[in-house]
Amino acid sequence: MIDLDSFERKILRELQRDASQTTAEIAEKVGLTPSPCWRRIDRLEREGLIRKRVAVIDRRKVGLNAQVFAQVKLNAHGRANLDEFSEAIRAFPEVLEAYVLMGTMDFMLRIVAKDIDAYERFFFERLSKLSGVQEINSTVALSEIKSTNELPI
Repeated sequence: MIDLDSFERKILRELQRDASQTTAEIAEKVGLTPSPCWRRIDRLEREGLIRKRVAVIDRRKVGLNAQVFAQVKLNAHGRANLDEFSEAIRAFPEVLEAYVLMGTMDFMLRIVAKDIDAYERFFFERLSKLSGVQEINSTVALSEIKSTNELPI
């Protein structure tokens, strides 16, 4: 963990809200002049606190209407190949998030698809065919109550 001062915390909150702001705009909002603000942002990027700046796209407006959470259990042989499974999952653009779990299941995946038929094809043609997969439990999200990338800094 890196020790952050109050200005750096404010800068990070502003960047999380809108990373397209100019340094001058951020500086004004956090109470700095542009040069020291830029130096702080540069340091936060170099030290890896800011991994990247992206645009958050509305998945429905680009035709990705189905969101599915899949819990995956690997067989005993598959558990020895967690890295192989992880690498395969990283190659699937439909999988937006993947977590290794403790408990009865080994992975939790957040998957998007055009619709349920597209998810079904992904499930049968790609996901279930991965080496070591024993069981997959899929849960379809009906609606999205909260979705954010803003950390409570």
